Amino acid sequence: MKKLKYSKTEAFVFKLWSREVSGKEISRKESEVLELWKSEASKNLDKNHILESKIKVLSGLESYFGRPVKNNVFYLRRNFYRAAAVLLLLFGLTGFFSYNFFIKPDIYVAVEVNKIIKLKDGSTVMLLPGAKLTVEKSFPAKTRVVDLQGDAVFKVAKSKIHPFIVKADGFSTRVMGTVFKVMQRGARKTVELYEGKVAVSSPGTAVSYLTPNQRWTNFGSAHTAAVINDKTDKKSGKKISMLLTLTFNDVSFKSIMEILYKNYGISIRYPEEIAEKKITADLTGSSWDENVEALAFITGLEVQKENNTTYILKK
Repeated sequence: MKKLKYSKTEAFVFKLWSREVSGKEISRKESEVLELWKSEASKNLDKNHILESKIKVLSGLESYFGRPVKNNVFYLRRNFYRAAAVLLLLFGLTGFFSYNFFIKPDIYVAVEVNKIIKLKDGSTVMLLPGAKLTVEKSFPAKTRVVDLQGDAVFKVAKSKIHPFIVKADGFSTRVMGTVFKVMQRGARKTVELYEGKVAVSSPGTAVSYLTPNQRWTNFGSAHTAAVINDKTDKKSGKKISMLLTLTFNDVSFKSIMEILYKNYGISIRYPEEIAEKKITADLTGSSWDENVEALAFITGLEVQKENNTTYILKK
């Protein structure tokens, strides 16, 4: 890099600082110095690497303000204080630029239309309106992690050694390379898988593994997890959904009843005193008759079936 010809180092520092703060255009020579900061900064961005970066930057800029040593005590003392002042300015300036260039996360927002983001690892994210994606400057690292608010479709670049994790509100999705969609509707969280394989984890529930045409949801209830297989009937063209797994971990009986009714039309009348009773149950791979029998056993009640979708639990 060519030396910058500034008559006074202090003037250069203040000039660069004022341009950055005011938003005015930075000159080509000043841009070269900024590029030096970028090229020397460590991607890991921990305290040690930031310190090393500052040292390298100062070493690289030494030629801009260094002068031949003279056998003059007054000259040395004067330049010592000048150098100290410049070093303080540069350290402050380096910290300012380091935060904006190397530490401050990149934030992408889709306001009214879909927004497509190309990540550094080759992955593509399509943010749906209202969605917000936060990507740390360290991305991609050994583990590729992003934070999502709202809905988005991810097409993840394949990597056998660098997992890709999407952290959302109260749950996360871990993949190696795949295409999937994350949806958040208030308390209701959903992950739909189109290609590959993903693992979905949420506090209070076991990890769920999805294969193509499957989706994970919590039905809007904490400590709840379901895996549903979605297929299209070849003759009718209608979408057919099959419940593969359904688990509840310390969920109120009332909440479970609401989930069964809203999503599957299963109506269960029960004594009011058990409404807030916490239930842990695995309703996987069984008929609705068997599932209701299991819930009745847990609560110590008897089952009376009225029709295919209506049951009564009694003492």
